[in-house]
Amino acid sequence: MPRVSLIAPVFVLAAIVAPLAVSAQGTVADYHRAMGLREATQSLAVGVPDTPTWVAATNRFWFRRSVAGGNEFVLVSPDSKTVAPPFDHARLADALSTAAKAKYTAVTLPFTTFTFTDNDHAIQFVIGPGGAGAAGGGGRGGGPGFDGPPMWKCSLDTYTCTPPGPARGTGRGRGVGGGLNGPVRSPFDINGADPKKSPDGKFEAFVNNYNVAIRPTGSRETKLLSTDGSEGGYYDPASLAWSPDSTKLVVYKVTPGYRRFLHYVESSPEDQLQPKDSVMQYAKPGDVLDVERPFVVNVSTGTSQAVDNALFPNAYDMTPMAWRKDSSAVTFEYNQRGHQVYRVIEVKADTAHARVLIDEPIKTFFCYSGKRFRSDVGDGKEIIWMSERDGWNHLYLYDGATGAVKNPITKGDWAVRAVVRVDDEARQIVFTANGMYPGKDPYFVHYYRINFDGTGLTPLTTADANHAVWFSPDRQYYVDSYSRVDLAPVAELHKTADASLVMTVQKADISALVKAGWKAPEVFVAKARDGKTDIWGVIYRPSNFDASKKYPVIENIYAGPQGSFVPKSFQAYNAMQAQAEIGFIVVQIDGMGTNYRSKAFHDVAWQNLKDAGFPDRILWHKAAAAKYPWYDISRVGLYGTSAGGQNSLGGLLFFPDFYKVAVSAAGCHDNRMDKIWWNEQWMGWPIGEQYAASSNVDNAYRLQGKVLLVVGEMDHNVDPSSTMQVVNQLIKHNKDFDLLVVPGMDHGSGGAYGDHKRFDFFARNLLRVTPPDWRVLEAATKRTSATSVN
Repeated sequence: MPRVSLIAPVFVLAAIVAPLAVSAQGTVADYHRAMGLREATQSLAVGVPDTPTWVAATNRFWFRRSVAGGNEFVLVSPDSKTVAPPFDHARLADALSTAAKAKYTAVTLPFTTFTFTDNDHAIQFVIGPGGAGAAGGGGRGGGPGFDGPPMWKCSLDTYTCTPPGPARGTGRGRGVGGGLNGPVRSPFDINGADPKKSPDGKFEAFVNNYNVAIRPTGSRETKLLSTDGSEGGYYDPASLAWSPDSTKLVVYKVTPGYRRFLHYVESSPEDQLQPKDSVMQYAKPGDVLDVERPFVVNVSTGTSQAVDNALFPNAYDMTPMAWRKDSSAVTFEYNQRGHQVYRVIEVKADTAHARVLIDEPIKTFFCYSGKRFRSDVGDGKEIIWMSERDGWNHLYLYDGATGAVKNPITKGDWAVRAVVRVDDEARQIVFTANGMYPGKDPYFVHYYRINFDGTGLTPLTTADANHAVWFSPDRQYYVDSYSRVDLAPVAELHKTADASLVMTVQKADISALVKAGWKAPEVFVAKARDGKTDIWGVIYRPSNFDASKKYPVIENIYAGPQGSFVPKSFQAYNAMQAQAEIGFIVVQIDGMGTNYRSKAFHDVAWQNLKDAGFPDRILWHKAAAAKYPWYDISRVGLYGTSAGGQNSLGGLLFFPDFYKVAVSAAGCHDNRMDKIWWNEQWMGWPIGEQYAASSNVDNAYRLQGKVLLVVGEMDHNVDPSSTMQVVNQLIKHNKDFDLLVVPGMDHGSGGAYGDHKRFDFFARNLLRVTPPDWRVLEAATKRTSATSVN
C-alpha cells in the first residue's frame, strides 16, 4: 500500500453532506465534503442486515445488523417466528474486554461471525481480520496449511472467555501448479506430495521420481506403475484419482510449457533500508502452456494406457478427471486454446477410448470463467449443461448415453446467471437469472425454481430489486435479502415449498441518512449504437447541486467483459459520490461488451477490447445532456483501475473528440502483457494483429487529452511494466502526461493519496481551477476536527 496517506477527518455531519450555499467548484469546502463523506455516512443507515448464517443443521439462523455506533447480532427462529439476541452483548463485551485486555462495547464486538458450540451454550470466533472467516487457496498443487487463526471461546452460561493458544501449522506446502499465475513452483516438488488412499483403504497412490507408484497402506514397499516420468514429462500427483472399486487410477502426465516470471524491486520495504527483489510465475498470452495427457492405470496388472488426444489436441485447460460411480469411465472437460471449442469428454476405463459427450463450438468465445455449468444426473445418464447457443445463457438437459439434447430447460430473451442447486430426486433446479421482466432493470438478480423438463418455472423472489438468497440446510426455508440503489435493504423469510412469506426479518432505516442530505443516484437509461438495446447507468450529483450551473462529467469506467459493474444494490456510501462532491457529475455505465445480457451484446468485446462500449457510452452521455442542461459534455473525463485503467486511457486515444481527461490506474494497457486467462479469453489465440490494434502502448502516439497514470511498483495482478511501456511511448512521441508511481503498492489506485491526486487532476483539467493547497486542507481539517470535538 502507499507509504503516503491522508487521514480521513472527523467533521460535524451537517458540514459534510447537508446542502451548502452554492459556491465555486473545487473549493476547500468541496474537498472536505468529499474526503469526509465515508466517515460521515457509514453509520447513518441502521438495521442493514448482513449475510445470514444457519445454525448447524437447524432452521435457526443469525445475522449481524448495523445499529447506532456499531453492530449487533440477531438470532431468528422460523418455527416460532421469533427474533432475539443470540447472547447478552453487553456481558460478552465485558467478559471479552477482561480476557483480551482491550476495550469492547455491546455494539463494537471485535468479530463479524461466530459459531455456536457446546449445544449452544458457548460460541467460538476469531478476533481481528480472521473474524470475517478464513478461506484457503485452491487450484492444483498446494501450499502451507494451517488449522486457522487463533479461536476464542466464550461461555454463554457464565460469560467467561477463554483465550486461544497459538495457531499450529499442519500443511506440508508441497505440490505443483497453483494455476498459470502465482508463486514460483517447481515440478521437482511433486515427488513429496501426499499419497492418496484407495477407497477400499488397502493402497496408497503417489508420485515417486516423477512416476506413478503404489504401496500397501502403512507399508514402505513401493511398486512403480510407470517408468517414463521425468522433469520433462512428469505424472501430476494432484490429478491422481482412484476408481470407486479401487482397481484403477487415472492421472495426467504433464509436459511442462514455458515458465515466465515477473521480476519486482520493492524500493522502500518496511523492515530494511535496502530494496528487495522478488519473482512471480506469470503466464501471458501466447506463452507455451503445459500439455496434459490422461492415462488410465490398471493397478493389478501394473499397466497403463495413454488416452488418444485426437479429441483434445490443443488444450488451454482440462479439468480434473471424475470417475463414474460404477468405475466404468471417467469424464473431464476440455477447453481448447483460444476458447472457441469446449467439450465434455468421457474415457472408458477398460479401453481408454475417448468420446465426446457435449461439443460446444463457438465463433467468438466460450465464456468458461463465468458461464460454465455441468451436473451429471444418475451417474451420467443425463447431463445438465449451460450454453449460449440460442443467443442467451440457458440450461439444457442432455442424454448422457447419446450426447443428444433431450430438451431445453430454460429459454427466452433473458439470461441464466448461475445454478444454485440441482435436486436429482425432485428433478428440479434452483437458479438465478436476470432480464426476465420487460421494462425492468435487466441486471437485477432474481431466484427461480424449474423442473428438468422445462415446466413449472416458479419465481422465488418477486420484489423489483436486486436479490441474494440463502437456503436453510433442510431447504425448508430461505432468506431473501434485496435492495436497489434507491431502496434500503429488506430481509424476508420464505417457505421454499410455495415461496410464501413467513415473516419480514429486517428493514433498514435510512431516515437519518436522508435527513443528513443523502440522495440516491439517478438510474438513467439510453439507447445503444443499434438504436434498440437499452444501456443502463447511474448519475451522481454533488450534494450542493445547483441546476442553474454547468457541471463537467466524469465517467467511472470498467469495461471488463467478465461482468457488469454499475451498482444495483443500496450503498450508504459510494466513492463516486465523493468524487462528485468536488463539483462534478459522476456516472457509471455498462456498455456493450460487458456481461449478463445477450450473447450478441457480449460479443462486441471479441478481439476488440479497445471498443469498451464507447459508442454506447457516448450516446448515453449525449442523451443525458439532451435531457439536462447542466450536463456539460464539452468537458468529459474518465477514471478507472486495472481493465478500467486500460479503458480510461483508451478513451483518450480512440475517442479523443469526446473524452478530454483521464486518470488511469494499474492499467493492463497491452493485452499481450497481462495475465493469460483474462486476455486470451476475450482477445483470442493465436496472438494476432487484434492485440496491437487494442494496445494503449502501440497507440500512445494518438494522445491528445490530459492523462495521469498511476501504478504500484509491486502490482502482482497486472504487470507494472505495462504502464511503464505506455510512459516510454509517450516520451518517445513527446506527449505531455503525469505519472504517479507508488512505492510498495500492489494492484490499486493509490489509496487516499491516489484519490486526492485524482480529485486535483480533474479539478485542474475539467473545472479549470487551482485545487486547494494540501497544507491549507490539512490545517482546515484540524480546525474542523477540534470544533466537532468541542
